[in-house]
Amino acid sequence: MSSKVPPIILNNGVEMPQLGFGVWQVPDDEAERAVATALEAGYRSIDTAAIYGNEEGTGKAIAASGVPREDLFVTTKLWNADQGYDATLRAFDVSLEKLGLEYLDLYLIHWPTPARDKYVDSYKAFEKLHADGRVRAIGVSNFEPDHLARLIAETSVIPAVDQIELHPQLQQRAGREYQAEQGIATEAWSPLGSGKGLLEVPAIVAIAQKHGRTPAQVVLRWHIQLGNVVIPKSVTPSRIKENIEVFDFSLDTEDLAAISALNEDRRLGPDPSTFNAA
Repeated sequence: MSSKVPPIILNNGVEMPQLGFGVWQVPDDEAERAVATALEAGYRSIDTAAIYGNEEGTGKAIAASGVPREDLFVTTKLWNADQGYDATLRAFDVSLEKLGLEYLDLYLIHWPTPARDKYVDSYKAFEKLHADGRVRAIGVSNFEPDHLARLIAETSVIPAVDQIELHPQLQQRAGREYQAEQGIATEAWSPLGSGKGLLEVPAIVAIAQKHGRTPAQVVLRWHIQLGNVVIPKSVTPSRIKENIEVFDFSLDTEDLAAISALNEDRRLGPDPSTFNAA
């Protein structure tokens, strides 16, 4: 099945599907099945990470899918304990081998872990991987504007992407604005919030009923219209298929205003400025 997802153009000219499939918290054996289902449903962007422990299952599904490699966009992430120039290069090799790929489309520093003070050195290793043609685009995850500003000042390649926690209850307006100014694409993790909470908010439910859609589809459509890249996660085949069906309807200004009003600056995950786990 071909993809129905439009691309965004990253700051180095590389095309990235605006909606992809995330495998956070998916065990390796389940990841293989879930990624296979996603590829069959038309997803072409797959987002994993070394710390997820499912790069091998993800790679097996990619290999078995029959989808040409050039049609896929595969992202993985450098874990905190592997930061530092040489350690980053070694970790990249391990991830690539587990995925069974010859190159990556996007490699991200998973967290800045500022107490380590190694993210600049790690990113310089990313620049080498990019220059060597082993990864098509490089970026970061969970970087705040001050982390990004330092990175831009001390390195030579502006990150293509910053993947941050972003959903209607944590809209990250200042971060998105800064990233847009720098030409960095904003990618949302936990785009649907956590659990059923956000999807049961009356305003979301009402908009879903108005459009004959599910609350999850409404939230994903909100991200798309903001210009975010989005990577919803599910292991349920029906939801995997449902989450990609968001390109045949639009939210109006009233809908967008109602969702905008839901911001609480409420994080589900750690604060990037203080999170330094190994």
